[in-house]
Amino acid sequence: MKAKKINVSSRDKIFYFINDLFLLIALIVVLYPIIYIISSSFSSPNAVSTGKVVLFPVDFSLEGYKAVFQHDGILTGYANTIFYTLAGTSVNLIMTVLAAYPLSRKDLKGRKVITFLFTFTMIFSGGLIPSYLLNSNLSLINTRWVMFLPTAINIFNFTIAKNFFENNVPEELYEASQLDGCNYFRFITGVVLPLSKSILAVLALYYAVVHWNSYFEAFLYLTDESKFPLQIFLREILILNSTENMDPSALAARQGLADLLKYSLIVVSSVPLMVVYPFVAKHFNKGALTGAVKG
Repeated sequence: MKAKKINVSSRDKIFYFINDLFLLIALIVVLYPIIYIISSSFSSPNAVSTGKVVLFPVDFSLEGYKAVFQHDGILTGYANTIFYTLAGTSVNLIMTVLAAYPLSRKDLKGRKVITFLFTFTMIFSGGLIPSYLLNSNLSLINTRWVMFLPTAINIFNFTIAKNFFENNVPEELYEASQLDGCNYFRFITGVVLPLSKSILAVLALYYAVVHWNSYFEAFLYLTDESKFPLQIFLREILILNSTENMDPSALAARQGLADLLKYSLIVVSSVPLMVVYPFVAKHFNKGALTGAVKG
């Protein structure tokens, strides 16, 4: 059978052309900075400092990456950041689900008051000094726990998860599970979580990005270098290669390396997340949109 040819009107052709052109421009705007950063990180310091890099690497060089990985703490920082990301994301997901699902059930007494107390913290918080004093009184200062326990639940993510459970976990499933003798914990692990893979993937991505890029908490609460995350060591590398207060004879060479390091550090800190993202991207739209819509 011959496929029927769909007649497209002139207006539709104009619309498709404008739409494709707009998407192409948007792609270039988003993609070019990424290509430029990667190309600059593989170029020579002189090419970067003089602005010769436009699209592809100029005078291919690994000097920027050598300067980064020669630092003694870079592997320690990677290990710590991976630990904080995995442990923190696990704690975040567990606490978010345990808080969001019960509050999504309409038969829970006082759920509106409890939800209000949760959302109230999005607008008002104790502030920096009270938070520091609280963590100090809990003996969390200079411990690994301080990197993820105080932020075990993000209220924005909690709201998305709560709305998702309200809209996608039917009450009939819970009633049917009760007839089969299923308890609350078994119902959550055996029914709710398998139905919530999309929102869990989205929340995991949100939490993982925050933990991977975590800098201020470590800068504020940690003093032991063996516990520093990657971002702190990257900051130290950038400061060590700063051109301030430097002998003028070495200023030009150091300036080129400092410019090159900016791009190398971005690539080093971003590659792991760029590798993970494609595996959760397929769940992103469904989980984020369904969880963000109320009703």
